Amino acid sequence: MGFGGSIFLIALGAIFAFAVEADLGWLNVAVVGWVLMFAGVAGLLLTLHFWNSRRRAVVAPVRGQQRVVSEQVVPVQDDRVVEEYREVRRPRRTV
Repeated sequence: MGFGGSIFLIALGAIFAFAVEADLGWLNVAVVGWVLMFAGVAGLLLTLHFWNSRRRAVVAPVRGQQRVVSEQVVPVQDDRVVEEYREVRRPRRTV
């Protein structure tokens, strides 16, 4: 869902739960608001969990010492390691 969608659901749910005074008879708008806020908080927690699980630190030994490096995500296919190559170029100056 992402951060934006979660915050949108929380805000929309708060509006329905606390600011709208409508009586539809068969639908309680306050309950709809609370459900939307709960769904937004659940989506926000899941998004934070997945973002944090992508950024783990790995301790790698280097010549008898230990240093902390970020974990590289490398896909493995048939016991072969697929390496990723990135070339970063600076934009040229325009006159």
